[in-house]
This record gives sequence, C-alpha cells and structure tokens, in this order.
Amino acid sequence: IDDRGLLWNTDLLEALEFDNLIGQATVTVNSAANRKESRGAHAREDFDKRDDENWMMHTLAWSNEGGEVNIDYRPVHNYTMSNEIEYIKPKER
Repeated sequence: IDDRGLLWNTDLLEALEFDNLIGQATVTVNSAANRKESRGAHAREDFDKRDDENWMMHTLAWSNEGGEVNIDYRPVHNYTMSNEIEYIKPKER
C-alpha cells in the first residue's frame, strides 16, 4: 500500500476488501470440500448426486485469527415458521 493517508485511501480499501474476499473464499472452499455430495452451487464430479439422508443440514463455517477453518452443522427445519404456507419437501431439481 503506497498511500498512507486516511481519507479516500483506495489502496487501503482495496487491500481490506481483498483480504476479506480471500477469507470468505477459504471458508467456502473448505465447506464445499467437506460436503461429500453435490448440492446446488457445490457440484462435485466425485459425488454426482445429492445425499439428503446424510447431508440434509446447514453448514456453519468460520475461520480463526490463524486462518484455520472450523466447520459445524445445524439441522434443516422441516416445517415453516407460520401457518400461511405449507412446507415444501426437498427434492432434486
């Protein structure tokens, strides 16, 4: 970063945005590689089908200060949050 000013410092802004994008990409790639199925945007050639029996869950992923990615899961609700609409069962699209 050549510009050391604090006002309209586009060099600093671009560096911060780049750092954020690299962190987000690292978490996304690790999350996708950890899922042993193809689902949505995370299509894999080595797992060509979705696996609802083992992978019907939300992936929660974050990185620590050292850049290590942590992965956890949260269950998918099979109900709606109101009575105004029926639950739509998952299926291959």
